[in-house]
Amino acid sequence: MMAKNNHVSLRRSSSHWSRLVRGGVIRFGFYFLLSALSFVFLYPFIKMITQSLMTDDDLINITVKWLPSKLTWSNYAVAYRKLMFKSYVWNSARVAIICTLGHVLSCAMTGYAFARYKFRFKGALFAMVILTMLVPVQTVIIPQYMQFSNWGWLNSEYYLPLVVPSFLGFGLNGAFFIFLFRQFFSGMPYEMEEAARVDGAGEFRTFFQVSLPLLAPGIVTTALFTIVATWNNYFLPLIMLKDSNWYPLTIGLNQWKDQASTAGGQAIQNLVVTGSLITIVPLVIAFLCLQKYWQSGLAAGAVKE
Repeated sequence: MMAKNNHVSLRRSSSHWSRLVRGGVIRFGFYFLLSALSFVFLYPFIKMITQSLMTDDDLINITVKWLPSKLTWSNYAVAYRKLMFKSYVWNSARVAIICTLGHVLSCAMTGYAFARYKFRFKGALFAMVILTMLVPVQTVIIPQYMQFSNWGWLNSEYYLPLVVPSFLGFGLNGAFFIFLFRQFFSGMPYEMEEAARVDGAGEFRTFFQVSLPLLAPGIVTTALFTIVATWNNYFLPLIMLKDSNWYPLTIGLNQWKDQASTAGGQAIQNLVVTGSLITIVPLVIAFLCLQKYWQSGLAAGAVKE
């Protein structure tokens, strides 16, 4: 009897250790896969950081891969001074802030209308809005350019061709933000809005004072995505703007690189890399500070009660 009990105990102990080993191997493989995938996504950013501290000689030296021969911290000060970052950052910030305000306002109102009101051809109109996500910006740029040219909006110091469409829900990724707000409003209960109407609140007051304040995650999500898309936008400013005084960061950085590439120009490839890194720092800071809100916003917008 004792021998049988010892045999059962040994078998249970062996099974327990085998489960622990198998679980450890699975966890190790899982974390190894996550680390490998993380490195794939972080590789360009890490490479940009190391190259921003190199000299031009290090960049063309095939023996220098990761670590520069000498850490050149002065690249940041030189790039900031030569690239006129104050002017370009201010231009990009103005466009990003105005477009963000326009997108949040217009897309929230449009999404609210699709979620709360009943009208003819509602489904067809919403399907057309969704289908616009499949239309590349390049396919409509010629009609837009001709129309803005007739209105005298080209090369405007107020960036009218870039900011006005955002107030009409037709800016960058406007259809996606309309869909996102519609999902948010569809998942909200009607009782608070009905109570506001019973108390005498009109439609605009109900929307701005009751419904919209409850959508902080959705507003932050839309604002972040709009800032990133507008900040990194290169094609539309290149087409619509001609005066270098109104150029945003993307065009200013590329123009600086082209000037250095001309005959007799100074080799500043390391400064171009440093300038590129500086331009994405505000976006990284914004995502890190607001990631809790935009992640919860995406999760909430994907669920309809």
